[in-house]
Amino acid sequence: MTGNAEELELKERLNLIESMIAEGRSSTQRWAWSFLLWGIAYYVAIAWSTWGKTGMAWPVTMIAAAIVTSVFASRVTRGQPGTTVGRIMSAIWSVMGTVLFVVLMALGFSGRADLHLIVAIVGAMLATANGVSSIVLRWRMQFACAVIWLALAVGACFTTDMQTAMLSLAAIFFCLIVFGIYGIVLESRRQSRSANHA
Repeated sequence: MTGNAEELELKERLNLIESMIAEGRSSTQRWAWSFLLWGIAYYVAIAWSTWGKTGMAWPVTMIAAAIVTSVFASRVTRGQPGTTVGRIMSAIWSVMGTVLFVVLMALGFSGRADLHLIVAIVGAMLATANGVSSIVLRWRMQFACAVIWLALAVGACFTTDMQTAMLSLAAIFFCLIVFGIYGIVLESRRQSRSANHA
């Protein structure tokens, strides 16, 4: 009898963990638009700073993207119950974004900003956030993004300026634009299935 009760309790716990992971993945899919938004924002900042030759391109673009994210985030989260996994994901990405912004601003103002250093820092931070998210959510596609960001961070330490720039553009495309579109498609399918079941 005791063995059956323990086995039942273990199954209930596993089911709870699985449902939390599924909810976390679903929550991340609802936020897929933000990956796409930030991918576009990175491309805008890169183009503006390259062709406009202004140091304000990055801070202005990143602040604008943060404001747009905040506005849309309030709409996404309105009426949605908060979950532990959702709060964890939100904390990971919010802290990563804030730390990244502050460190890169400090590098810019100190005059110590260098393409290779910036790309290595951005790649490492995004590899960490994607890696933790992928492990918590058991999401292989996001783990692949973590590996790409890490490869970019390491590659930036050994490549030329042009190679670093090209690798950065490719990582942004695959890990923000493509991953964002992938998440949007999954979320759309999930909503379709929910509507059909209702």
